[in-house]
Amino acid sequence: MENEKVYQMPFAQVYTLLCNKATRKGRTRDEVDTVICWLTGYGRTDLQRAAEQGVTYGDFFRHAPQPNEKRSLIRGKVCGVRVEDVQEPLMREIRLLDKLVDELAKGKPLEKVLRD
Repeated sequence: MENEKVYQMPFAQVYTLLCNKATRKGRTRDEVDTVICWLTGYGRTDLQRAAEQGVTYGDFFRHAPQPNEKRSLIRGKVCGVRVEDVQEPLMREIRLLDKLVDELAKGKPLEKVLRD
């Protein structure tokens, strides 16, 4: 039931929070966009459109055009939760993005964050 609240949040609201987290630590919105696009396969204009059209956070991930195959390489904890242990697939995708933005905010080079 708690997951459903997260899934129903507007993407625009979460996107703003993710950008704020990164920019407070000296990173850019462009870097956050790069991370989101890398993970989901969306283009930059798609991100803006999703925010403007009121897409829910759950639907944003449900309809991701091309989830990156390398996302399975993302490991570690975010908010005390080990991302690789999250059982529910949609919540795992959400936690993966949280982890990537967290790494970005902590100063990890973008190339390392993207696992390329």
